[in-house]
Amino acid sequence: MTFRSLAVILALAVACVAMSATDRPSTSWFKDLQAPAARSPEYPRSRVETAAVAVTGRTIRVKANGDLQAAIDDAQPGDVISLEPGATYRGPFRLPRKDGAGWIQIGPNVPLASLGAGQYVSPAAASRMPKLVAPAGPVVTAERAAHHYRLIGLEIAPAEGVFVRDLVQLGSAESSAVADLPHHIIIDRCYLHGDQRRGARRGIALNSRDTAIVHSYLSDFKEVGADSQAIAGWNGTGPFTIADNYLEAAGENVMFGGADPAIRGLVPADIEVLRNHLAKPLAWRSGVAEFGGVAWAVKNLLELKNARRVLVEGNLLEYNWPHAQNGFAVLFTVRNQDGASPWSTVEDVTFQNNLVRHVASAVNILGTDDVHASRPAQRIVIRNNLFVDVGGRWGAGRLFQLLDGVSDVRIVHNTAFQTDMALFGGDRRPHQLFVFEDNLVLHNQYGVIGSGTAPGRPSLDRYFPHAVVRRNVFVGGDAAAYPADNFFPPSVDGVGFVDRQRGNFRLSAKSPFRRAASDGRDPGADVQSVAPAMARAQDRAR
Repeated sequence: MTFRSLAVILALAVACVAMSATDRPSTSWFKDLQAPAARSPEYPRSRVETAAVAVTGRTIRVKANGDLQAAIDDAQPGDVISLEPGATYRGPFRLPRKDGAGWIQIGPNVPLASLGAGQYVSPAAASRMPKLVAPAGPVVTAERAAHHYRLIGLEIAPAEGVFVRDLVQLGSAESSAVADLPHHIIIDRCYLHGDQRRGARRGIALNSRDTAIVHSYLSDFKEVGADSQAIAGWNGTGPFTIADNYLEAAGENVMFGGADPAIRGLVPADIEVLRNHLAKPLAWRSGVAEFGGVAWAVKNLLELKNARRVLVEGNLLEYNWPHAQNGFAVLFTVRNQDGASPWSTVEDVTFQNNLVRHVASAVNILGTDDVHASRPAQRIVIRNNLFVDVGGRWGAGRLFQLLDGVSDVRIVHNTAFQTDMALFGGDRRPHQLFVFEDNLVLHNQYGVIGSGTAPGRPSLDRYFPHAVVRRNVFVGGDAAAYPADNFFPPSVDGVGFVDRQRGNFRLSAKSPFRRAASDGRDPGADVQSVAPAMARAQDRAR
């Protein structure tokens, strides 16, 4: 052994000892050197505080048809602007910057409980809400560095028959300094919608920081021949909280990125998307009985193009089909959209405890922008989700697709019923530090396959080298084509669900796969953790 060889071995040993216990798999030292563990994503570092605050100032009452803008201009931190339920106030309205850290609240002069109990307000509560309208958009604009506004219990809409680009504009796409961003803005229990006939491009342009949208209902954001979103942000730093809402849009229901930020180096970060219902009405789908006659441009339910430290948890995502895009419901696809933001990335993303159903395909992940220079996508975990009715009458039926060299992706403890492949790998570069573990999926014809490679081991070797693929249940697969330590029941009946037909996807006590996961639990999703999202689906069915 030469001195140089000995030095290399010693250096590797020192590096291995320096690794933290959480970064190393529970295997031998030599295996660690051959196949490093995938790194876990970081959770959001900060979050938006949405709890109600005490009123410390005046109550400014504005009667129906009164001058709401004058009241806003006059208000001081700590004041409440009290509006008449059911009255219409005509804008547009500006939220100016005020000195001081007290909140200015704008809402109805009735107990907020009258808006209805539950996860989010509904259009049925509109008669009890003051209505803010404008003949052109935006209806509400937060001006440069405006802060500490809480909009609560309001209906916000364009005037009848009017198409708007942004219904609520929080910050400017042209702002080039973080100090100019509006901040500490909360939209709570509001009903925001586009025109029913003409639609609207965007509900909330989220180019701000320290902003939350909670318990609200956003609908009719739709456009022909262009993208539309309920919520979209690209020039705001975060943190952002989007929680307990109904979010409806034709293009992307929620999107971060999609345009280059004017603030150099900006990546929207510390984002929570929690317990929402994201959906598209069947009236927007041509070729079905429910079709309303207008082909709005349909794309996906959730897309991250430039985002960091994102938690997507407890949501119901449903109804998505191919139209202006290929039908994937969830996209983690890094984009330097117009070529001026090469720092764009999608990293540290946790997608867990969600129910995704009635979609053409499920999750698409892109390693780097294939048009402009970008940073890589990395550290993504897809954990403990339930995917039901993926493909079939909705479209292609792919479950997970990874393209162009994504690093540190872990897909673990998911249960899925899809009509096509479980995992597809493709394009120029392989995917490093990949884990596919403890999942329960249908194999169908191809199972795990790559572009130009045979199913099973050839595709894993080409596109997922040194991957950890173990303790998965591939229903209908061929054990000879896959690594050892996986399971291959011939049919769904052999899995041993408690009652799959009625939506009980737990494994029964008689299931041969009970406690067979790598962590001693059942393979597939822990249904109890997905239960809140399933409950939202049951509420919708009533």
